[in-house]
Amino acid sequence: MMIKENSLRRDPDLRGELAFLARGCDFVLPSRIKKRQKSFQQAQVQNKQEKKPGTPSPVPLKSAVSPRPLVTVNKVLIKAPVSINIPRFYFPKGLPSVCNNHEETIARIEASFTEFEDERANIYEMGKIAKVCGCPLYWKAPMFNAAGGERTGFVSVHSFVAMWRQLLQSCHDDAAKFLYLLAKSSCNYLEQEDFIPLLQDVVETHPGLTFLKDAPEFHSRYITTVIQRIFYMVNRSWSGKITLTEMRKSNFLQTLALLEEEDDINQITDYFSYEHFYVIYCKFWELDTDHDLYISQKDLARYNDQALSTRIIERIFSGAVVRGNEAQKEGQLSYADFVWFLIAEEDKRSPTSIEYWFRCLDLDGDGVLSMYELEYFYEEQCERMEAMGIEPLPFHDLLCQMLDLVKPDGDGRVMLRDLKRCRMAHVFYNTFFNLEKYLDNEQRDPFAIQKDVENDGPEPSDWDRYAAEEYELLVAEESGNEQLQEG
Repeated sequence: MMIKENSLRRDPDLRGELAFLARGCDFVLPSRIKKRQKSFQQAQVQNKQEKKPGTPSPVPLKSAVSPRPLVTVNKVLIKAPVSINIPRFYFPKGLPSVCNNHEETIARIEASFTEFEDERANIYEMGKIAKVCGCPLYWKAPMFNAAGGERTGFVSVHSFVAMWRQLLQSCHDDAAKFLYLLAKSSCNYLEQEDFIPLLQDVVETHPGLTFLKDAPEFHSRYITTVIQRIFYMVNRSWSGKITLTEMRKSNFLQTLALLEEEDDINQITDYFSYEHFYVIYCKFWELDTDHDLYISQKDLARYNDQALSTRIIERIFSGAVVRGNEAQKEGQLSYADFVWFLIAEEDKRSPTSIEYWFRCLDLDGDGVLSMYELEYFYEEQCERMEAMGIEPLPFHDLLCQMLDLVKPDGDGRVMLRDLKRCRMAHVFYNTFFNLEKYLDNEQRDPFAIQKDVENDGPEPSDWDRYAAEEYELLVAEESGNEQLQEG
């Protein structure tokens, strides 16, 4: 059937429909086109009559074709997004409590200040204010400094209330409050020097450390030791900056609260034990022959009767275990670095220790202990055993033992997560760089080793056992020396 070209040009809807039908069908029905054309012609006649004045409008003819909605081709209808009210679920500074009445707390604080002269409190009187605020006693020094007491020597009621009101508005749990009090202005993390005022107050006021009042030269050594132990346990990111999340995940705040309940500070083995400090400092003093608070590679090689290999000592001094942006003095190990070394060496089961020694063995820093790297450290162990008249196990056989021990996920590659999961990292590490402990382990009953692994009870850590044994030896040695001097 023929269709007039003029009709197609003047009816764009008809052209569009023809194109649409042609794309979707194999043929076009002539009857459908004829009806569509007839409808268009009637509409044209009607429009001409409407333009003539006085001409009655023709009666519209009923079309046999029902009206068809226009089809939109290649267009996507986009609906407006539905507004959904999602309640807040992330509270970086703690979940606010609707039950807390801050004004009652402020009123109690103001009433407590009336007991002091001119409503001003010194750092010792701040302990009472800390308890009124619902905080542990040894938060008093950070609270005193945060309210401006470090500059003036006292804290007025107005300055403290203003500081505490601001803290209550933004911090809603103990970790957030503690970080707010200790951190520098506009900092959301704690650095090592931020802990000094807190620990100086502990040294000066805790009943278990009264004997240190007569030995002020040991104050800084004790404080340095405690700070390093805090960062060793809490700063899991090795950044040198303790974040709010790290503080929440640690037991530091709970341990700090125990100080006011326990007069014997040696009972608090985490962080604050004086006996642990005494062991660490005496071990360092024995190696630091010139007593400049730095030791060399040669000095460290004398530790525990040459127990460590030369190659692992070189790695310790290479900067492999430096934290954050800390710069290590070339060829020297500071007392702070020695604290980390000693705890990591004597307790290779803790997460920080596993990371410490993994960094030392990972020569290329790719996060994987390759067979080449393990063989590099084992070579020296073999040389030392041969010098002692002990026939070493061939590396291939030893490697099979270690892979069976660790059961790494990768084929022939040991990663950090493998060592943390296997619970035998101490045996693995001693095999490659601590000859004395490696030989001791070889002579142990394998069933006893398995029993240690399966024991999940609250046993003291390897570090706690080591520190207790060494302290007893040091005390006995000192008593023996005093008897010789008296005799």
